Amino acid sequence: MYQLLFFVMVVLPFSPEAGKIKWGREVTPHSQPYMAFVKFYDLQLAKKRCGAFLVQDNIVIMTAAHCNGSKINVTLGAHDIKQKENTQQVIPVVKAIPHQNYNIKTKVNNIMLMKLKYKAQLNAYVNTIALPNSQDWVIPGQVCSVAGWGKLSNGQLAETLQEVNLKVQNEQKCRNIFPNYNKSIQLCVGNPKDKKATDSGDSRGLFVCNNVSQGIVSYKCHSGKLPQVFTRISSFMLWIKKTIKQLKHL
Repeated sequence: MYQLLFFVMVVLPFSPEAGKIKWGREVTPHSQPYMAFVKFYDLQLAKKRCGAFLVQDNIVIMTAAHCNGSKINVTLGAHDIKQKENTQQVIPVVKAIPHQNYNIKTKVNNIMLMKLKYKAQLNAYVNTIALPNSQDWVIPGQVCSVAGWGKLSNGQLAETLQEVNLKVQNEQKCRNIFPNYNKSIQLCVGNPKDKKATDSGDSRGLFVCNNVSQGIVSYKCHSGKLPQVFTRISSFMLWIKKTIKQLKHL
């Protein structure tokens, strides 16, 4: 049987380089076993990388939709992506399904599910993270973590998994910057006073609140200043469940 990878993605007009982790810290190795590293080729046949995560029954992983491309390979159980760690499982993707209403212009519904060629083996280094209920609502003031293999403060791409804590903001702070911001399907994240950011190398880190996957790094303004926009996972749960069933029968 094939395995499913669940990806959520947002492509933005403001900065095509959204997603990297800046001013974060290296996590304890394998403390986030749901994280996945994705490599693929875009339409111009350029090599690209994204972050993703395993979310259900060693079947589904989530990341940003613009991570769609050709020759997609997923590495699970990784901490240092430059090393061939014996904890790693590298599995090709055989099917990707972006949201049918994804809009490349407005960046709404930027989510995608992917199916692995074979199942991952769950263990201490590879495991799932919980999905939210459709009624879950992340509120302003909550502090959650974003992880990924992103750009460091020195401008170099991280080789080891990095993490940064960011606070959920009032929707008005994003409306003032992003005209297409929609609180029903997106999250406004990051205190403008903090010198923290996510950037594209991570790419598309997982936003975790109380051990539940709540968002995906989506887009930011060119300056890289906070706040930034994240995809609200709970708003897509009906689509997620339907698409998982579809992929299981392929």
